[in-house]
Amino acid sequence: MLEKITNTFSGIIKKISGKSTITEKNIEDAVEEIKMALLEADVNLRVVRRFVNSTIEEAKGEKVLRSVNPGQQFTKIIYDKMVSMLGDSKQDLHLKGPDTQSVILMLGLQGAGKTTAAHKLAARLLKEGRKPLLAACDLVRPAAVEQLSQLGEKIGVPVYKENSKDAVKNAKESIDFAKKNGYDTIIIDTAGRLQIDEEMMAELVKIKKATDPVEVLLVADSMTGQNAVEIAKSFDEQLGLTGVILTKFDSDARGGAALSLKTITNKPILFIGTGEKTEDFEVFHPERIASRILGMGDVVSLVEKAQETVDEEAALKLQKKLQRNEFTLQDMLEQFQSVKKMGSMQSLMEMIPGMSGVDPSSMDLSSLKKNEAIIQSMTYKERLNHLIIGPSRRKRIAKGSGTSVADVNKLLKQFEKTKLMMKKVSRNKGMQGKMMNQLGLDPSALGGMGGLGGMSDMSSLKGMDMKKLQELAKRFR
Repeated sequence: MLEKITNTFSGIIKKISGKSTITEKNIEDAVEEIKMALLEADVNLRVVRRFVNSTIEEAKGEKVLRSVNPGQQFTKIIYDKMVSMLGDSKQDLHLKGPDTQSVILMLGLQGAGKTTAAHKLAARLLKEGRKPLLAACDLVRPAAVEQLSQLGEKIGVPVYKENSKDAVKNAKESIDFAKKNGYDTIIIDTAGRLQIDEEMMAELVKIKKATDPVEVLLVADSMTGQNAVEIAKSFDEQLGLTGVILTKFDSDARGGAALSLKTITNKPILFIGTGEKTEDFEVFHPERIASRILGMGDVVSLVEKAQETVDEEAALKLQKKLQRNEFTLQDMLEQFQSVKKMGSMQSLMEMIPGMSGVDPSSMDLSSLKKNEAIIQSMTYKERLNHLIIGPSRRKRIAKGSGTSVADVNKLLKQFEKTKLMMKKVSRNKGMQGKMMNQLGLDPSALGGMGGLGGMSDMSSLKGMDMKKLQELAKRFR
């Protein structure tokens, strides 16, 4: 996610933030590098000029050049400008109360991921306590209605569909259906084209007039860069957008669309699609994305992901096991699986301060899949007592997992070290603090994470005070 621009910005920030004194020449050189990075990221030229001019104007003032930590002060200016460029703060959907109907109109070109985004949004609203209804009004693309029906069934959200070829009539009748059946949110999936045309726009204008939506959301492919911005401008001029959903954000290495949209269109990015799964759909937090781009990590999102995936009862059970030194290979397997539920290793590393840009293959954690296969090839008895795994068992386990005996030996040694570390960490507050300090965090806020460099035991993040963590995150920027 935004790997290319993140690596460039991380290098610039590291270069200047460590300087005890900086000159106007240092600032000019850094800003020139930033300008080139933004242009290479396909950021709109007008946005780049505004960013560069305002940064130079503020950075050359006495506040930076004569401050105690000029490098850090300059970094803070870059961070603030980046947040402003991305939209200042997260924006919420403006939905009506549950006793009435809120219509969300989904727009976009064909191939942007509109239908998928509609079902992901419905799943999120369902989780938040709303009662959504999906309306299939894309009557142009073959199998669009069937796709939405399957996606709706997958998440337990009904789909309103008719045999009619009139999309406007279908949209209007979906609202009547919602009123009669108690659905409070109607998400209308509309037809797209390979390019904007008069026929498509005329139909969308009619649908909007017939349904009176509270939100008109453009679904745009983030990988199209400035093209996504131009598309947003065109849709906004004719339909009046209220927000944008950027899809394929996990595959976007540059970030041109995200960094240009708000400034050029004045429309907020509300959500980003970060993968193929239903749950790969996140609220867009400008300050968190800015922090990732500058290589500062995003611990708040990391903890939120942990809290969503870690079962509280299982976490307490594991904590007691650690205290009694009863951690087993079965527990290790479950921890591997907990980490996998949180997303790819690269996406998790992007959230850890100082880890952005590190190749996951260079870390032991990249072998999670192999280690998981090894443990799954063991009997349950072997998982509970690793001491019984002798040479013949190791050979059988290696064959069953498609690995080597050396790989099995390595895992067992890693397990013994991890178990020993967890035992020490669970009993040593000083060591917990040291591990947290390595992440640039306040130990009192997080407590010990223990095991595999702090990444395998996500259970300690359950129930954390998010407000306190957010304040900590701001302090470390």
